[in-house]
Amino acid sequence: MNGNTPYAGIPDVTQAGQRASVDVDELTPEQRRHLRDSVADIATLTRKYLPEEYVIGSQVTNSLTGPQASVSVQPPVGHIVSAGFEPEKHELDDDELIDAEERDEVARGLAASAALQVKQAVENKITPTAR
Repeated sequence: MNGNTPYAGIPDVTQAGQRASVDVDELTPEQRRHLRDSVADIATLTRKYLPEEYVIGSQVTNSLTGPQASVSVQPPVGHIVSAGFEPEKHELDDDELIDAEERDEVARGLAASAALQVKQAVENKITPTAR
């Protein structure tokens, strides 16, 4: 059954479970810059919602399925939260890859999730001053 699947691999070229390099979209330098700028904008917006103790970063990589971009937030305590994007080939040619409304929504969601991580991490360690 593996012989008729695109992930069976090509002998001496592609290992089973891997995609052939011709199947993975490559970014042009301009497309990579647009994608990097879009996620950097989300990171900048997220910084506006959170104090300096939160570490915020973004990156653009090529994976087995194509280009990926992510924005991550490391709260002072708790787990890292992140948002990832895998744009389609036709989307990469747009000047505004992620529109302003969606960037703001993702930034607010990341900030809220990071704040929740802190709340959950310190929930039982802080004694309330009043009820």
